[in-house]
Amino acid sequence: MNAHRRRGVRSAIAIAAAALVLGVATTGLMASSGAFHRTGPASWRGQSTRCSAPAAQGSAVDVTVWDMGRMMSGPNRSVPDNGRPGWYGTGMMRLVAHPATIPAGKVTIRVVNAGTLAHEVIVLPLPAGQAAGERAIGSDGRVSEAGSLGEASRTCGSGTGDGIAPGAASWTTVTLQPGRYELLCNVRGHYAAGMYTELDVTR
Repeated sequence: MNAHRRRGVRSAIAIAAAALVLGVATTGLMASSGAFHRTGPASWRGQSTRCSAPAAQGSAVDVTVWDMGRMMSGPNRSVPDNGRPGWYGTGMMRLVAHPATIPAGKVTIRVVNAGTLAHEVIVLPLPAGQAAGERAIGSDGRVSEAGSLGEASRTCGSGTGDGIAPGAASWTTVTLQPGRYELLCNVRGHYAAGMYTELDVTR
């Protein structure tokens, strides 16, 4: 092996050794800091609610609301003033109802906030020919609540409040006639972020 080649081999060995030392040092630092034992953001893992809804009166619809919190925007961004899709227009919030079809009559809508932000659920009739998610959004980032049949926005309670805190539950009992309804979160910007779903009521 000539001198030039020996120098190349020695350089490669030196680089590999340096990488190994750096890797070991980094691993040790992360282990000592507890980085390997940290859990993901609250929106990624199951949360135990601080309270639970009572037994349903009539049919039960269980709603889960979810968001990705600060991951959607970073710590220094805010909701656009026009209330239309900005950082939250990517569908990174969800509102899921189960079941999606129920018989007419009394129904208890039980909501669990599995996200990191405060949410609410409003019950609105869906106009003929309109799908969930198609309501006009005002300059305040909200939709009109005219015709609302009920609301669950009280942390650990029934009816209207100041929003359901993360990890908590809320509920409301309403009487629904056959038809199509929309369940939605009307906190500023959340409807545009994807927090709506259709609920169908049969005879």
